[in-house]
Amino acid sequence: MGRYVTPSAILWAGAVLLVGAFGAWLFEIRPFPATRLVGQVWPIPLVLGLALSALGAYLKFNEIKEAFGRRTARYWLNAVVMVGFAVGIIVLVSAMATRHSYRWDLTESRRHSLSPQTVKLLQSLKSDVTATAFFRTDQPGKRLAEDLLRQYESYSGGKFKGKTVDPDREPGLARRYGVESYGTVVLETKAKSEKVLDAEEEKLTNALIKVTREGKRVVFVVKGHGEHELTNTDRPGFSEAKAAMERANYEVKELLLARDPKVPDGAALVVVPGPRNDLFPQELEALDTYIGRGGKVLFMVNPFQAEGLKKYLAKYGVTLGDDLVVELNPLGRLFGIGPEVPVVSQYEAHPITREMGGVMTLFPLTRTVVPARTPPKGITLQPLAQTSAQSWGETDRAALQRGEAKPDPEDKRGPLPVAAVATIDASPPPEGKKDAKARLVVIGTSNLASNQFFNAAGNRDFFLNTVSWLAEEEDLIAIRPKDTRQTPVILTATQGQIIFWLPVLVLPGAVVACGIAVILRRRASA
Repeated sequence: MGRYVTPSAILWAGAVLLVGAFGAWLFEIRPFPATRLVGQVWPIPLVLGLALSALGAYLKFNEIKEAFGRRTARYWLNAVVMVGFAVGIIVLVSAMATRHSYRWDLTESRRHSLSPQTVKLLQSLKSDVTATAFFRTDQPGKRLAEDLLRQYESYSGGKFKGKTVDPDREPGLARRYGVESYGTVVLETKAKSEKVLDAEEEKLTNALIKVTREGKRVVFVVKGHGEHELTNTDRPGFSEAKAAMERANYEVKELLLARDPKVPDGAALVVVPGPRNDLFPQELEALDTYIGRGGKVLFMVNPFQAEGLKKYLAKYGVTLGDDLVVELNPLGRLFGIGPEVPVVSQYEAHPITREMGGVMTLFPLTRTVVPARTPPKGITLQPLAQTSAQSWGETDRAALQRGEAKPDPEDKRGPLPVAAVATIDASPPPEGKKDAKARLVVIGTSNLASNQFFNAAGNRDFFLNTVSWLAEEEDLIAIRPKDTRQTPVILTATQGQIIFWLPVLVLPGAVVACGIAVILRRRASA
């Protein structure tokens, strides 16, 4: 009796080929180059599997038709279709998740997303950067570090590469980089390397800035007239601002113009941080000379102090008000502050404030800073930040001292400008820089950058964005990485009891009650 291939065998062969095609397709979508060659052959078994399955179904058409006419077969068919539908959805979602990576950060401060500054920096990388994180295999922070490095890679366009290494298994590599503690991350380019001791976004981004920038820009801070001190770590000090600038790869130095009335060559910018007394004429002349050759200066002038700067800045088209801005905006209550600390959320279109939409800034004890409507020749002016409509510029100092300030007819009503920007044509232009322009930023308070308020709301970003713009490093202007501190959820006693009893008693009780109701209804209808 001759042998022949049965229709059942043809169907089984088709099914085997279809399963093989599916497996090969899974190999192709995996992001590993070694499996791509296997994955490229999946169309062949797919076509053969479909052809054999169709042929087998045709040869067994009558048997299949008779089988599907039975009640049991229909139930089985429904079950198979539903299972196949569910499996198909799972496979489709898995395939899309493998090919396309999406993340949703639902935390209040978006602490699991990279900050705009980090994203902008990664997208602008011009040279390759390698990050090596040294973690033990069983170390708790290893997965968080790997996830952070993957996020950096995803925005860099292939310029940033990250990997984790166990220093116990590769002691030679750890010795080469001088790694002495677990959790250390080393960033390196062809020319530079930087080591950070914690895998945190702020530290990694600052290290990334250092390895991708040539040299350090020098920021000179004027002293000698009662300004905020860089080394003072108390509330009125500037130590936090100094540390933040240094983390951003700036070198911060004190400048005593009274001793040597000249701004050193190579200064990226000069900061005048709230002098209490007037600067000497030779100091102002030194600043004029520096501005004339395209220099950059940040003036922070408090109300009713250093009034000589009012006349000095007027020639650049900036008017300092003889007032203290008072604000009754209820937003201040959210920060636990009084009316003498305006909350600013209105910014003019400018590179400094481009990324600050929706970010509030505190301007403690500030005066108005009004740019001239008709600026002097060669100078471009614009306001930078304004208070709310609930503010006014109080000019009665006696009323302020008594704590009885109220808006009078002679007081300017909000919104009021409290910061302004001036761009000045250099005269004569520096050699080799025909289009060089000086840049000035005038802020009506220096307390914005003091230790007491530097890390409040958006103050740090506003100050550092101003420094970056003045130093002509506009690619660093953005919202910096967030604070990684946890935000606890505080519940009342009643809320705590509700959260406890809802999953323990209410939901299980509802399920039991529904089950009893169904049973009673079936018995009643029987």
